[in-house]
Amino acid sequence: MRTAYDLLSWPGVLGLIAAVALVIGLATALLLGSFARSRASARLGDVALVDRLTSFDSTARRALKGTLLVIGLGFALAALARPQYGNGQKLIPATNIDVVIVLDYSKSMYARDVVPSRTARAKAEVARLIDQLPGARFAAVAFAGEPMSFPLTSDGAAIAQFFRQLEPNDMPVGGTATARALERARELLGRDPKSKDHVRVILLVTDGEDLEGDPVSVAQKCAEEGTVIDVVQIGGRAPEVIPEVGPDGRVIGLRKGEDGKPLTTELSADGEKQLASIAQTTGGIIVRSEHGETGIDTVSAKLSKMMREELSERVEYVYNDVFWFPLLLAILFLIFEALVFETPWMTRRRRVS
Repeated sequence: MRTAYDLLSWPGVLGLIAAVALVIGLATALLLGSFARSRASARLGDVALVDRLTSFDSTARRALKGTLLVIGLGFALAALARPQYGNGQKLIPATNIDVVIVLDYSKSMYARDVVPSRTARAKAEVARLIDQLPGARFAAVAFAGEPMSFPLTSDGAAIAQFFRQLEPNDMPVGGTATARALERARELLGRDPKSKDHVRVILLVTDGEDLEGDPVSVAQKCAEEGTVIDVVQIGGRAPEVIPEVGPDGRVIGLRKGEDGKPLTTELSADGEKQLASIAQTTGGIIVRSEHGETGIDTVSAKLSKMMREELSERVEYVYNDVFWFPLLLAILFLIFEALVFETPWMTRRRRVS
């Protein structure tokens, strides 16, 4: 048996105290009324003579009515607490999680402030994340100026291979169109009929340079659909040179601009603010790379903990409401109280006549 009051919380404790105080207050008021009546009779004169003037002593009946009233009120308050009784156990099945990994493949991801490079390290850590989340479903979006995607699948190895075989040089359009990439991730989740019943997460991994479009507005749509976006920000505001990588994957120098000077990549204050807004809008987290780490492992640990603790199969106790039982008793006691008169029926008839 349990009640809706949580005895460990202040609202439950205060509610229970108020109910008990009300019952005690009513009982006290009835007792004080009885004492006041006795004192009033004593003020009329000798108690024995006053008793001889009365045709019926209703003290016992008033006491009975008061007792019935207090008990009825007590049961009514017990019914308001909505008592419940255990009725067995229920198995809650595990909830699946769908993760769309959105990985930046712009040329600036060739930067080597993360060893061996931003793109190589990100691909390796994404593969490790997929490995650490058995049972989850994954989709992939690789983007620069335009996104390329792989639909949701339970085959995590296929997603890891999709990312592994791509390089920034393979992207047909340069740039960093983050808004288009997030929109493609939304479409992948929206097209899958099972996804609406799953926990949905988009993992955006980018250096955030030259963000195109309005990714925050896409994040707002994701939030409305219950999709969380976690952001991994690789790189910072310190300028970092960008290597020139040949078709064979070897560095052949530094990328240079029209003026012949080496090109650098750095995250602007506006870009950093925008990435933070994307995560905050959907209730996700933003992780910034530091100490030679991308931060993808932090998101992996978060998702792994969620699958173990929040989404795993569990057993819950099932309770039935039994408030009707004290409510029925309250009604019966109040009816009995109403049917008990302070004077017998015949005495009342003689008084009327």
